[in-house]
Amino acid sequence: TTLGETHEEEDEILPRKDYESLDYDRCINDPYLEVLESMDNKKAQRYEAVKWVMVFAIGVCTGLVGLFVDFFVRLFTQLKLRVVQSSVEECTEKGCLALSLLELLGFNLTFVFLASLLVLIQPVAAGSGIPEIKCYLNGVKVPGVVRLRTVVCKAMGVLFSVAGGLFVGKEGPMIHSGAVVGAGLPQFQSISLRKIQFNFPYFRSDRDKRDFVSAGAAAGVAAAFGAPIGGTLFSLEEGSSFWNQGLTWKVLFCSMAATFTLNFFRSGIQFGSWGSFQLPGLLNFGEFKCSESDKKCHLWTAVDLGFFILMGIVGGLLGATFNCLNKRLAKYRMRNVHPKPKLVRVLESLLVSLTTTVVVFVASMVLGECRQMSSTSHSGNDTLTLQGMSEDVNSSIKTFFCPNETYNDMATLFFNPQESAILQLFHQDGTFSPVTLSLFFLLYFLLSCWTYGISVPSGLFVPSLLCGAAFGRLVANLLKSYIGLDHIYSGTFALIGAAAFLGGVVRMTISLTVILIESTNEITYGLPIMITLMVAKWTGDFFNKGIYDIHVNLRGVPLLEWETEVEMDKLRASDIMEPNLTYVYPHTRIQSLVSILRTTVHHAFPVVTENRGNEREFMKGNQLISNNIKFKKSSILTRAGEQRKRSQSMKSYPSSELRNMCDEHIATEEPPEKEDLLQQMLERRYTPYPNLYPDQSPSEEWTMEERFRPLTFHGLILRSQLVTLLVRGVCYSESQSSASQPRLSHAEMSEDYPRYPDIHDLDLTLLNPRMIVDVTPYMNPSPFAVSPNTHVSQVFNLFRTMGLRHLPVVNAVGEIVGIITRHNLTHEFLQARLRQHYQTI
Repeated sequence: TTLGETHEEEDEILPRKDYESLDYDRCINDPYLEVLESMDNKKAQRYEAVKWVMVFAIGVCTGLVGLFVDFFVRLFTQLKLRVVQSSVEECTEKGCLALSLLELLGFNLTFVFLASLLVLIQPVAAGSGIPEIKCYLNGVKVPGVVRLRTVVCKAMGVLFSVAGGLFVGKEGPMIHSGAVVGAGLPQFQSISLRKIQFNFPYFRSDRDKRDFVSAGAAAGVAAAFGAPIGGTLFSLEEGSSFWNQGLTWKVLFCSMAATFTLNFFRSGIQFGSWGSFQLPGLLNFGEFKCSESDKKCHLWTAVDLGFFILMGIVGGLLGATFNCLNKRLAKYRMRNVHPKPKLVRVLESLLVSLTTTVVVFVASMVLGECRQMSSTSHSGNDTLTLQGMSEDVNSSIKTFFCPNETYNDMATLFFNPQESAILQLFHQDGTFSPVTLSLFFLLYFLLSCWTYGISVPSGLFVPSLLCGAAFGRLVANLLKSYIGLDHIYSGTFALIGAAAFLGGVVRMTISLTVILIESTNEITYGLPIMITLMVAKWTGDFFNKGIYDIHVNLRGVPLLEWETEVEMDKLRASDIMEPNLTYVYPHTRIQSLVSILRTTVHHAFPVVTENRGNEREFMKGNQLISNNIKFKKSSILTRAGEQRKRSQSMKSYPSSELRNMCDEHIATEEPPEKEDLLQQMLERRYTPYPNLYPDQSPSEEWTMEERFRPLTFHGLILRSQLVTLLVRGVCYSESQSSASQPRLSHAEMSEDYPRYPDIHDLDLTLLNPRMIVDVTPYMNPSPFAVSPNTHVSQVFNLFRTMGLRHLPVVNAVGEIVGIITRHNLTHEFLQARLRQHYQTI
């Protein structure tokens, strides 16, 4: 078995059915056509201009959210460290260190308690938010993920959890915050602020919203790492299945706006030099430079590539171990923590905070070594930036419990903000002892693994980078002292270690390479970082998935991968579709519509008419016609035939009543007669099929053919559209013609977006149940459709690239025989169908 996967885990969490898909496909119905008719060049240009303005606004707001988080994290952390540091220095002499520990605990537990409370208000704000945004960009609606309340709880919560000394980063939640800004800002309304209403008619569709969420998520990455191109690539790699060139340009513009907004304000606030852009992202790796006095030093050489590949392999293994442990923890939490009262989650967060604080304090006190300060005499002839950097690095050195001219290497790593600790590992000339680095790595690895998943907003990027940097620095130390390779530059190894470990945990490739290159401002690192990340990803993938994919799977979200496996092409659309349809007629009574909407949970209904040709008369006269009709029957897949085939295998159909009915029908069929099914039906009852008007429901005594009658397909209508028609009383009476039915405009149809009324909450007493609704003007008459013989890979590619929500399966004569949704294309569903396929061969 692979790492962390034991046999009793066969009962993997299957994709849940209660997640909705986003609808990226346009519904080209009559109201939409009216909008198109009224559209001219001027209007189209204005719409495009508004889009650009919105994208810019999203970038600026995301940058401001980052600024807010950064400012307060810095404020609280400095306050906490100043108090604790002065207390430690006093107590080292007086011997009252327990008091310093209590002070530190007081700060940390208060901050973490506040962060947990915010997550109780909005549970979806826990964690980094990247898995949720990944799902959203993949086309799945995760409830509450892009609400205003979520972003407030997320930004405030991450501020407290980072200031509270937990091993979490503020970069992951920035991506989520950016995505929420992207989803909410162009809507100009919020559920949390219902009173505030703007008449802003644009962008009232999933299609536009998803584009803006892509831009917001990219802006979040750009603000976090100062990497606009990395952000654009992140959005492309992690999410958006549907992508076009215009969107790429807008997303890059949004990322740039976010990066430079953050840079402008941070440079102004910290250095007082407004208008100079000195601090690109929340996380800055500083400048990698060899000192001019050391002529032998090179950032990296060809020989080092071999070591980098080995570090990539180790990083992949460590990442796989991290993911495996975290998955076990997450499953344990799902079984034992989440079902309990919400207070238990807060207590768990406080327990993690308590343990982390005690470990940090005791490790710094007991396990640290006093090291000699490095001489900074050579920095005189260096550039100003390098001098500023080395001063910054040296200012964050901690001398806890150490004599003059020495510093405590463990405290320097633990008693600094994580960003400063990363800078120490990248740029500190003085050495950290191998024992310190090993212990620091081990403690950090275990505690950050335990922390990711508790009920606080928490990122994973920075802890992974810090953990990996310690591992890289350790490798450099060992190579220098034990193998005698003097030419190596420790900072490069720390960077490669950070990349290897982060790549092993999150398994991102393109975007992560570019993010790291942009953060270091050193293009020469492109090749080593890329090779390391590729090796780390391949090594990790051998054992398990990336951490975000693991958390997506644990939630049971039906995520679609980039493509299906090759063997899935043994299946056709007819093997994976759902033939048991709930449908509506072009003209349907209100009582029938209400009953369909109340008794099913489907989000779209095919609009059909019944296919009732009396073909027996033709077959008597002419052999040629008879042969043609027989071919038509033999080659056309019907819903009844498909359902009978399935019910014989008895595996796919849950309804016992239908199963019994299938059994009876199969039993009564006598094989010797081999008579045509259609023939049997027509002889059994010369009257046409039961005249199913909208006020009749299917009868229990029906045979399979009656239940699964041939239906000619005319279009698709969404649940939200039907509810809107009922709410607005769009119907006509039997005595009138359908032309007298009121017409709704496109704006009226989409007014309630994104939360349409629920059919169960509606008071429909004013409507006469015998009135008829004509749904034809509002249905989508030309949705994407596939033939029953289409291979699964073609179905999958169409569904994923076009961002569909429903895909009708229509046979050669225009009859709908089934429907395919996202759940029919998940890996687990396809595997089950493939097993069934092998059994029937």
